[in-house]
Amino acid sequence: MTELSERPNTIPWPPLLFAGAALFALGLQALLPLPWPGGAWAAVLAMAGLFLGAAGLALDLATMLAFRRHHTTVLPHRGATRLITDGPFRFSRNPIYVGNTLLVAGAGLVFGVAWLIPAALAGALATQKLAIEREEEHLARRFGADWAGYAARTPRWLF
Repeated sequence: MTELSERPNTIPWPPLLFAGAALFALGLQALLPLPWPGGAWAAVLAMAGLFLGAAGLALDLATMLAFRRHHTTVLPHRGATRLITDGPFRFSRNPIYVGNTLLVAGAGLVFGVAWLIPAALAGALATQKLAIEREEEHLARRFGADWAGYAARTPRWLF
């Protein structure tokens, strides 16, 4: 077996990418703050952010439980031992990454840090390029036709 068949990456990219994007956004906010609405709009945005953050956290936790239930690793740099297609994986091939994106964007809305919203998207795009594409190749090699069928019927993100 090749290295990619055994594990998709040697570095756990996704948490590092989302954390790095968030830290970069906070640095930009300190140096070049973007305007943020006040008053009632700030409260509405904060409530929307709480909803997004809670949805992201719930999705992350449900996905971690699915990994545990199927006795396979949640670590993005370890090889998959099972193909999970139920639970949150019915709606997205990458529910933890969807959850992470929602968490970062939600934090931006809650704390009024506009830079966190594009940072969430940047983290998602970087994760797709540096992790998801390799993870999908790993899963295709490991699970063959089962992976192909699952990938054909389930979106990478949510759409």
